[in-house]
Amino acid sequence: MSSQATFAGGCFWCIEAAFNMLHGVHRATSGYMGGSAATANYRAVCSGSTDHAEVVQLDYDPALISYGQLLEIFFALHDPTSLNRQGNDVGRQYRSAIFAHDEQQFAEASNFLKQAQADYAQPVVTELNRAGSFYPAEDYHQGYALANPQQPYCAFLIAPKLAAFRQHYANRLKPTGR
Repeated sequence: MSSQATFAGGCFWCIEAAFNMLHGVHRATSGYMGGSAATANYRAVCSGSTDHAEVVQLDYDPALISYGQLLEIFFALHDPTSLNRQGNDVGRQYRSAIFAHDEQQFAEASNFLKQAQADYAQPVVTELNRAGSFYPAEDYHQGYALANPQQPYCAFLIAPKLAAFRQHYANRLKPTGR
């Protein structure tokens, strides 16, 4: 059985790479959600003129990894207190958001957000929305961080985050670690 989860936490390259390493996640796909089909492309989304967020949509097996575990990992991968930015990536397209695919996910995410606030000194600004249409990002974005480790953004920003992720979640990684 496969379920879907969709998260926005800044640039999708890092989030996608991390989730694709997890046992129980069949596939993490970079894409866009929150705007129209006409503006679901990297150039338009980066302009900040659409309401899209850079998202990662997961196909996962809830018997192997729960939605609650995915929420916890999502929060570990980004700063949920940073409004419309993650690090140097600034704009609404880089917002922190959870896109729930059904009522159960919505309720679980709502409860998670309420409880998570206790772990942060600043307000958690993660949006909770119902999932809309998902538009996969252009092919060159899929697996980008792992395919381009020498690209400066990947080398200096993503690689250290993924190294820490691998270490912290070693017991949850796929056998290959990728």
